Amino acid sequence: MNLFKDLTVLSLEQATVLPYLTYRLAHDGMNVIRLEHPVYGDPNRFIGDNVLGEERMNTYYLCINAGKKALTLNLADLEGKKIFQNLIKELKIDIFATNQLPRNYKKLGIDYEALKSLKSDIIWLGVTGFGPDSNEAAYDPILQARSGLMELTGEADGDPQVLGIPLPDMGTSEHAYGLLMKALFKRQLTGDGSCIHMSMFESSVSWLTTQIAFQASFGKQSTRRGNTHEYFSPVSVFKTSSGFVYLAVGNDRQWKSMVSQEPFKTLNKPEYEKNEGRIRDVDDLNRSINEITRNYTSEEMIELFTSITVPISKIKTISEVVADPLVEKRLLFSQDPVTKTGITLAPPPNMTPFLGEKDRRLSFPPRLGEHNNEIYGQRLGYSDEELYALNEKGII
Repeated sequence: MNLFKDLTVLSLEQATVLPYLTYRLAHDGMNVIRLEHPVYGDPNRFIGDNVLGEERMNTYYLCINAGKKALTLNLADLEGKKIFQNLIKELKIDIFATNQLPRNYKKLGIDYEALKSLKSDIIWLGVTGFGPDSNEAAYDPILQARSGLMELTGEADGDPQVLGIPLPDMGTSEHAYGLLMKALFKRQLTGDGSCIHMSMFESSVSWLTTQIAFQASFGKQSTRRGNTHEYFSPVSVFKTSSGFVYLAVGNDRQWKSMVSQEPFKTLNKPEYEKNEGRIRDVDDLNRSINEITRNYTSEEMIELFTSITVPISKIKTISEVVADPLVEKRLLFSQDPVTKTGITLAPPPNMTPFLGEKDRRLSFPPRLGEHNNEIYGQRLGYSDEELYALNEKGII
């Protein structure tokens, strides 16, 4: 049963942070409409390989825009503003979202007060780099640098590194997703809409739970530590005869189980019985473990540690992750009705009822303005002649 099928989202979106959020809402079965400028569109449409042989449908854009519809509209034009207002009223928009800079809200007529006057119970979301009082431009790596995430990433004696995924983008999306669900619950109970400001900076800093508490409370500084853990040992990457594994011993009971196994009995020493002692001698301990694990294959180590319920994993390539049985049965799919090109998409964080009903298949990421005729014509009542004129004037 799709609980969200009657909810409509209109999102003035570009880049990653907001498109990923609305992609998550599409997984729930909401009617998601992405709104773009008719000339510039979403810059991410131009990024990656041109696998379809047409402009503005490159691979980077395809990853997080399936399951949506697309409109174009020039909100800087007075007539464009009127059309936008009609969209809010006639489509009975439940959620409006934007990642425009705050200085553009009133200029484009998309600020909360303006939209609330059109639909009193609308849920309005503005995603910004540094909050509604800042117009500072922000991209994910800038947020990683400023929030301290880069300071914590990399080898201890090496340069700061960006994370392998854009956590400020996607983490902000997940935080905003939760806030939207709370706003929908509030509206269901009270009938009131909401105005939500979501800062990528605040979202990113909120992940620094132990680091900020320890620094601000106890003066204990955290920094890069490579593959090791600051507070638990042994937790690191270890070489095997066939590759690498990541081993994570999270408590003294697991350590005792580990050193009870024949290959590791030489490490059963009093000074290592407690985690505190292992952390104190972490470099020597890790070297000793490496000397043992390099004599075994990754598969042998995984079999041994799994048998004693100590967490371990091979360090997998992305192709190996895709082939993992737990991942394979959760992958999403989409096919272009024009070129018949199929794409495989990352699984959702949880399999929603809507995705189950759709057999994990979503509509293909929409082309720029693909649904102009459908929504402006069929829903708002513009004639073909009027739509042609609006297109010629650059309004849609």
